[in-house]
Amino acid sequence: MSIDRATVAKIASLARIKMSDKELDRMVPELSGILEWVEQLGEVDTSNVEPMTAVIPNALRLRADEVNADPKTGGDKRDDVLANAPAAEHGFFGVPKVIE
Repeated sequence: MSIDRATVAKIASLARIKMSDKELDRMVPELSGILEWVEQLGEVDTSNVEPMTAVIPNALRLRADEVNADPKTGGDKRDDVLANAPAAEHGFFGVPKVIE
C-alpha cells in the first residue's frame, strides 16, 4: 500500500501533530515502508500457531493473605487508624452521602 503526502497530512492533523512541508515529504516513504512490512506479516502462515499472551509462560506468584497481628510491625491497628478519622461509623470511615 502506498501513502501519499495528503494522507500523511491528514494523519498528522487527526493526531494533532503540526508538521512542516519538509517533514511531510520525509514521512511519506517511512509510512509506506511500515505498511509494506505489515503486509508482509499478513503473508505468514500462522494456522498452526497457538494464540499466546507472552513468549515465555508466566504465572502469578501469590502470597498468603494473612494479617500480621503483631502490634509493633502491623495489622490490627483499626482503632489507631480510625482515631484520625473525622467521622468513624461501625469500624469504617464515615463519609458524606454522594448519590441521592
